[in-house]
Amino acid sequence: MRSAILIACAAVVLLAVLWDGPDPRLPPGVLVPYEPDQDPVEPPRHWQFKDSQVTALATFRVRARVLLTAHYWWGDDAAVSPVDLTLGWRLMSNQEILDGLRLYSMHRAYTWTPRNGRLPASEPDIIAHSANMHMVPSTAELAGRLRAINRGDLVDIRGYLVEIKFSNGGVWRSSLTRTDTGNGACELVWVDELTKL
Repeated sequence: MRSAILIACAAVVLLAVLWDGPDPRLPPGVLVPYEPDQDPVEPPRHWQFKDSQVTALATFRVRARVLLTAHYWWGDDAAVSPVDLTLGWRLMSNQEILDGLRLYSMHRAYTWTPRNGRLPASEPDIIAHSANMHMVPSTAELAGRLRAINRGDLVDIRGYLVEIKFSNGGVWRSSLTRTDTGNGACELVWVDELTKL
């Protein structure tokens, strides 16, 4: 009996930690009509952050609907990027398109499958209008605000796409395009400004 109670308690705690709640429902139609803005930083800017060297590769602004969130607590990557946001813009901010997809958060990545056996838009369009982005908050206050972002929120994020060189020799570099997939396809975003739309 005692072990059954412990298992039930562990299941409730696990559910509370891992489940984001029901899928948010927003009005149909494109809610965010903008493409991300990006311009190269020439020459690149460098600065120190938490025992790592950061290099700005491009200025970056993304206005998007938050599709998924993931929080990280341990490791070198979590020390600089405690939150991942999977973001969608243009067609991937449209509830009608999202209703046709199942979205899944994976460790530092995301994937999707058709909900009813067929895609609601072409695969290249889905890829080009959504991305998992690793958020690097420039301040503790921004870190707290990023942790408070929920699925369904509309956000405006400004900062840089960056490369981070860790003190142990590891390198984490941002993607510079929205059309790539697989390892290295995520954006690594230094966040200077965060606004809910």
